[in-house]
Amino acid sequence: MVAMGCSKKKKLSAATVLRSQAEKRLQAEAGKRPAAPEAREEDLLRLVHELKVHQIELEMQNVELCRSRDELELSRDKYAELYDFAPVAYFAFDSAGVIREVNFAGAQLLGLEKRQLLNKSFVSFIVDAAGKNVFLNHLSRLAKKQIVQRCEVSFRSNSGRVIPGQFQSIAVHNPEHKDDDIFTSITDVTVYKQLEAMMHKEYDSLELTVHERTEELIKANERLSHEIEDRKVAADSLREALTIIKQLKEQLREENLYLREEIDQIYSHSNFVGDSKAIRAALKQVAQVAPTEATVLIQGETGSGKELLAHALHDQSGRKDRLMITVNCAALPPTLIESELFGREKGAFTGSTAKQIGRFELADGSTIFLDEIDALPLELQAKLLRVLESGEFERLGSPRTIKVDVRIISATNRDLAELVSAGSFRQDMYYRLNIFQITVPPLRERRDDIVPLVWSFVQEFSKSMDKRIESISQKSVQAMQAYSWPGNVRELRNATERAMIVATTPVLHIELPQIAQAGPAPSGTLEDLERRHIVDVLDATGWRVSGKSGAATILGINPKTLESRMQRLGIQRNKNNF
Repeated sequence: MVAMGCSKKKKLSAATVLRSQAEKRLQAEAGKRPAAPEAREEDLLRLVHELKVHQIELEMQNVELCRSRDELELSRDKYAELYDFAPVAYFAFDSAGVIREVNFAGAQLLGLEKRQLLNKSFVSFIVDAAGKNVFLNHLSRLAKKQIVQRCEVSFRSNSGRVIPGQFQSIAVHNPEHKDDDIFTSITDVTVYKQLEAMMHKEYDSLELTVHERTEELIKANERLSHEIEDRKVAADSLREALTIIKQLKEQLREENLYLREEIDQIYSHSNFVGDSKAIRAALKQVAQVAPTEATVLIQGETGSGKELLAHALHDQSGRKDRLMITVNCAALPPTLIESELFGREKGAFTGSTAKQIGRFELADGSTIFLDEIDALPLELQAKLLRVLESGEFERLGSPRTIKVDVRIISATNRDLAELVSAGSFRQDMYYRLNIFQITVPPLRERRDDIVPLVWSFVQEFSKSMDKRIESISQKSVQAMQAYSWPGNVRELRNATERAMIVATTPVLHIELPQIAQAGPAPSGTLEDLERRHIVDVLDATGWRVSGKSGAATILGINPKTLESRMQRLGIQRNKNNF
């Protein structure tokens, strides 16, 4: 209605002006020349007619103009809404970078409302001076060249987030302002930059991998070209070897099952023979500590059964499903003991031609028994202490740290506290090993167990020797009861085995060494007794250490262990013995 009223007023105004102009023109012509009344009237009528026609034309043009104006206003409102709600951030800047207009996406990108951004310099949002220079140069180029220009600048939103943006701008002349309007679309390229960085990283990694693999393939190809002939020749041999390996694998599997059964029979708790008070006390301690993860130190004389007690500990622990690894520290040469315990890499030292897995790696998840721990060199005690504390070590010749889960049981026949005082054993090592101590009683303190032990050995050897023993001579029993047994159970077992070998009747006669007839053991310290006993056995064997009739066999120990013990006790052959 308002538009229609406007149109009518404009139409009347135009008609009035035209009429006035026409009347003035007629009056001017009338003043120039007189006309007849009839001619003047006719001209006036014609003029009125023309004016009416012209008025109708003007009214039609005015209606068309009002309709065009309404359509333009509607179109402008439509495109204003599209501009405001477009998903791309749009800005209008002046030549100095001041924001003249911004849509909702642009305001959201900067984290402010539109009204807060108007007349604010965009330069204030740019992160660094270099970025500001890039943006201002971008605006300057637009003023010189009326074409689309692009640049990349990082800016900071109101929340503090740094946004890498891609700017695309064009300058358009604005008659209302002295300078141009610069229309810019800004795209957040954060994800693109991240993907680009990842792509470059992956490309570099791939290029390096391809390079390395290419070199490897070239070398492999060279090796294969030399080996292909040999492989053809060896193919038949390998097929035959594979058949043999499969057979051996099955055989080893069966043997492994058999050995496990044998080990269970030999070392199970139930195989402890004897019911003396001393052995019951030791077995009670085993039952107390076995279920725990505590480190155990077993002390006892040579041949008293320390290893058997260690197996009983393992068999009653949570690690019983895996085999216990046993290491006799005194039987290993000092130059090899480190590589035996911790392993070595190929070429770790002269003569090391292959990689070797150490005993601690083999015992991972199980138990390791370190017999004669007192023989461990001082320099290796520090490395073992680290295993006790953290379960970590390195192989010889390797910088890589290996971590294992191993329970340590150690044993000795010496007083470690005295060795600590003498400086031959680390004090911190002693404390770590001596968390729980079990003492295995010597055989002379469990004489009631001697006869049951002999019968258990008789049953063992009867199967392998196919001999039947019905009784043991009373003289042998009395001699065994009177003997001090410095070699303990191992010495008793060896004596029984010798008697079984020479037995020809169902009555077993056990002959003890001549030193056994000397009566009760002489007084003195345990080391003195051990020294005297070893010297007596050596004298009886003519100072022969190894062999079937050697001192080591009589004492029931390894010859290397006997030599190590002789050196420790200071036993040397007297010239009078030659």
